[in-house]
Amino acid sequence: MLLSNIFKEYGFLINIVINNEKSFDYLALTASNINGLLCVFLDDEKYINDISSNVRMVITNKRIGKLLEGTHYGICIVDNPREVFFLVHNYLSEKRCKSGKKEKTIVGKNCNISILSSIAKNNVRIGDNVVIEEFVVVRENTTIGDYSIIRAGSVVGGQGYEFKRVGEGILSVAHAGGVMIGNNVEIQHNTCIDRGVFDWDNTIIGDNCKIDNLVHIAHGVKIGRNSMIVANVGIGGRTIIGENTWIGFSATITNGVSVGDNSRANIGSVVTKSIPNGGSFTGNFAIDHSIFLKNLKKSLGND
Repeated sequence: MLLSNIFKEYGFLINIVINNEKSFDYLALTASNINGLLCVFLDDEKYINDISSNVRMVITNKRIGKLLEGTHYGICIVDNPREVFFLVHNYLSEKRCKSGKKEKTIVGKNCNISILSSIAKNNVRIGDNVVIEEFVVVRENTTIGDYSIIRAGSVVGGQGYEFKRVGEGILSVAHAGGVMIGNNVEIQHNTCIDRGVFDWDNTIIGDNCKIDNLVHIAHGVKIGRNSMIVANVGIGGRTIIGENTWIGFSATITNGVSVGDNSRANIGSVVTKSIPNGGSFTGNFAIDHSIFLKNLKKSLGND
């Protein structure tokens, strides 16, 4: 793809300068780790070093554009890089939705699917021996593995919460990705699992995961196998949760962090930085559990 062609199709040609234009395959964020040639936006110079090696085009402003002069990147200079990037994303997402191939939904053998559920007619794949209870909603671009259970009231593959301030308004960002649920997963009542934002991205729930009631899993989250997510947990977009993890009751995991294998975010934790493999974090803001207890005992002793 070429940005110049997209802008011509879209009719968005005001105050845009393109230098050293290069073709790309996907829109993505600066640090995205995917195969293919990428176009990203950059409106803060502190993220220059986060640009992936496969980025070919950068949508940015005049100030940062000067910092990128002499690099191998193609540069698109605009007044508001974030706004232009997501307008292009929304345009391409709508275009693909209208022209994309529709495959009739496939349901495996021995499934027990309530007649009161709502399953998209296209682009859903449901494995064998799956249980889907009443008032469950499953949107397009969703895969559900064998022996998985989705309890009443849950929504899988819905539009996530991704909005950008644009002048005095707010731009809704299209979600063009999907959801992949592994084998032997149980998702309990009234849980929401959002689809990925980009067409190359999926929200992934690994094999044997157990997710409690009233959990929110945002766009692009990846949860490793054998993990347990307790009720009222909120997991922000693009978070990566390792295998065999425990996310305790009412924990909040901010977007874009990682929670390592065999680790714990304990009850009520507010996790704002990554947890290492085998770590156990507690508190608001969450810190290593042993340090949390030490500080608590010190505080109680002072009282």
